[in-house]
Amino acid sequence: MPGNSKRRGAVRAADRPQRTVGSGGQRRRGLAGKGPTPPAAERVGHPAARRAARTAGTTRRPRPATTEDEALHIGGHHAVSEALQAGVPCRALHVLAGGAPDGRLRAVLDLAGERGCPVHSESRATLDGLCPGQVHQGVVLVVPPFEYRTLAEVLPVAGQSTASLFIALDGITDPHNLGAIARSAAAFGADALLLPGRRSAQVTPGAWKASAGAFARLPVARVPNLTGALRRLGTAGMFSCALLTRGGTPLDAVDRDLLRAPLVLVIGSESAGVSRLVAATCDTTLSIPVSSRVESLNASVAAGITLQWIAHVRGAAPRRGRDF
Repeated sequence: MPGNSKRRGAVRAADRPQRTVGSGGQRRRGLAGKGPTPPAAERVGHPAARRAARTAGTTRRPRPATTEDEALHIGGHHAVSEALQAGVPCRALHVLAGGAPDGRLRAVLDLAGERGCPVHSESRATLDGLCPGQVHQGVVLVVPPFEYRTLAEVLPVAGQSTASLFIALDGITDPHNLGAIARSAAAFGADALLLPGRRSAQVTPGAWKASAGAFARLPVARVPNLTGALRRLGTAGMFSCALLTRGGTPLDAVDRDLLRAPLVLVIGSESAGVSRLVAATCDTTLSIPVSSRVESLNASVAAGITLQWIAHVRGAAPRRGRDF
């Protein structure tokens, strides 16, 4: 009933907690100055700060230093065996637990023992995690990150041999294509492989697997600019040829003396081919005669055909005794 202050649940105004005087210092702190506004170039997220970072060549999130997790995990009997035979520094060898070793695995274990490489038995799930998306065949070798050469380090090779052969890749972004080209390059006696630092596949576990261990025997130089590298190699006395899909001199019609000279063979991607600027920097262009019903060849296939023809012209038979 109205006016019945004694009903259940009623609370008198006098019984409610009363506010205390003051704000506990919150208003005073809110009115305190925060200092001068920092310059725009120092304010995180400001466009001027991003422009200043680009000018200085830095970013707000610098790339972390190389860690143990960045090691390469090479899977497969052939690739692991080639890496161990070539003396690549190894950190550990992981093999599938529970199975009887066959002849190939026994040979890998013997090589690991000679190298003093620790051997660990692991489950299939662990091996799958070390080599995601790869067919590791129950054996995974852990090696340090791949060490690239500089152009200056491979240049002496050009001066020591009258028939040096370098392979330069332009726009090859598929690691499997890179590994297959490296396999052909090693099989037909190439002296070095040149990779651009940007917009190019690098030596990853997938590329190493596709190369069947060829990266253990083939020097790989990473260059900041491919056209600049070609000009420098030209100054060192090497002749450069770009392999084109269409329009170049047919491979069987090229002057054989040219193919016997110190040579840089430039191979482009299957889709875009050799870029216009790189092709203009080369001394000449080549092409593989194909049927008009075929638009283009895979880059690794084209590289293998061309390298085999160069080896045939030079009279250098492919190496025997190993399955490349």
